[in-house]
Amino acid sequence: MFIDTHCHMTDPKLANTEEIISRMHEMNVKKIITSGFDLASSIEAVKFAEKHNGVYVSIGIYPCEVDKVDEDYIENLRTLAKNKKVVAIGEVGLELREGSPDFEIQEKVLVQQLQLAHDLRLPLVFHCREAIGKMLEILKENKTLLTFGGTFHCFTESKEVAMEILKLGLNISFGGVSTFKNAKKVQEAVEIVPLEKILLETDSPYLAPEPFRSKLNTPAFIPYIAQNIAKIKRVQVQEVAEKTTKNAEKLFKI
Repeated sequence: MFIDTHCHMTDPKLANTEEIISRMHEMNVKKIITSGFDLASSIEAVKFAEKHNGVYVSIGIYPCEVDKVDEDYIENLRTLAKNKKVVAIGEVGLELREGSPDFEIQEKVLVQQLQLAHDLRLPLVFHCREAIGKMLEILKENKTLLTFGGTFHCFTESKEVAMEILKLGLNISFGGVSTFKNAKKVQEAVEIVPLEKILLETDSPYLAPEPFRSKLNTPAFIPYIAQNIAKIKRVQVQEVAEKTTKNAEKLFKI
């Protein structure tokens, strides 16, 4: 059995959801966590999960949406988190590309959501793009708020960064990028991260793995990511399936 720990099932690109869910079950992907990126999408994700067995939700404010939140957003997320399908706060984090919201606002909203996750005894799902130094600095300063764990989703950093994340007690989620022929840095990270700390994800509908790169991504492609990890780590794919499923069940309590 496999678990897709990060996808976006409410994205319009995945409109044919019944067919997608049927296909993922055929591929032995039995549980998925669909992610929100702001309050509205988090509410939509919860409604979707309520209609489907084996579908869970992470809720939160994505760094590119932090300048749109109102003063009640934390309490709104807290209320939404009462739903039994909500298993994590995320995706939350930092993004320092050109055009991204002011860093101080991003940092403030990130730390507020770290506190929320701690209050709710929920794990965190982290997004980080072109900001890993700042991200690690903030997490180290707020390590006491990481009590209930979390994972760096769609990991694309180096093995050295992976080691720093592991020191924080966090998991690392690998997706389609880890299968790309030019992703040597990510594959080196796969090699050194213990299977006991690895999660699988698709980030559907984006970043489909080889041999489907550039095509629409769905949770049904999780086994291809697992096969590549098994190849890199020189183990059987069944071991990858069993350990990553156990990791996900433990972290998200699903």
